[in-house]
Amino acid sequence: MNRLDVEAIRAQVRALDFVRGTPAEMATWCEDDADSRANLAIEGMTLDAQEEALFDMLRDEGVPPPLATRIVLKLLDHPDADPALAITPAPIATDR
Repeated sequence: MNRLDVEAIRAQVRALDFVRGTPAEMATWCEDDADSRANLAIEGMTLDAQEEALFDMLRDEGVPPPLATRIVLKLLDHPDADPALAITPAPIATDR
């Protein structure tokens, strides 16, 4: 995977107009995220350091999970990405 500029992505996330999670919601999302990462590890699909940093940043910024999914799709330049979302696609190599 190419290096993600997580701080540049953070700046784009902070510029988005969305309702950040409450502390209680954010705690729940972090627990859910930890469960998801554990399941990925069980399946042999652990996140690399850049992916970990990206998802940690999204949680730190209080990004609701549905919006986090939209951001990741946009970063991946996925065909289902929302073209109106103000996130710049990141070049991702498939070297796994």
